[in-house]
Amino acid sequence: MDLILLCVFLPLVTVAWGQYGDYYYGPYNYGDNDEWVNVYRQGFNFQCPHGQVIVAIRSVFNKKEGSDRLWNYACMPAAQSLGEPTECWWEEINRAGTEWYQTCSNNGLVAGFQSQYFPSVLDREWQFYCCRYSRRCPYSCWLTTEYPGHYGEDMDMMMYTYDYYIRGATTTFSAVDR
Repeated sequence: MDLILLCVFLPLVTVAWGQYGDYYYGPYNYGDNDEWVNVYRQGFNFQCPHGQVIVAIRSVFNKKEGSDRLWNYACMPAAQSLGEPTECWWEEINRAGTEWYQTCSNNGLVAGFQSQYFPSVLDREWQFYCCRYSRRCPYSCWLTTEYPGHYGEDMDMMMYTYDYYIRGATTTFSAVDR
């Protein structure tokens, strides 16, 4: 999958609506602006603390750095109404240089990412870290419209209300754009 299209990766993130709460949470703390989970052209592994899930994703693109992106994530505890995490696992790898669509299996929520950069295709492969909770999360899912309009745009995507969760993502790939 193309890093350029990785901009489309998280932009088309699927979201599951949890319980009926509608509570606003303020800006997420990503840490200092210079704190990223990766450096350009390098792999990374990011996991939320036990019982927490990804609620915000930030990314900046740099064509000069191999059409790669820097990534940062924010975590928050899952709603108490979901209970405790019963199991967590790594999903199948989404290979670099391909289009893909994936959601966490077994009704899981995204609690981390693992990624490796491949200079031969100027793209990353991705793997989701998913966790299932003792109480079922509803399947009312849809693709969000919060995504950059162009592959090179920066992105800052947040779940603004509690009980919305990231369940997966999709991407496209273009050998022309890289």
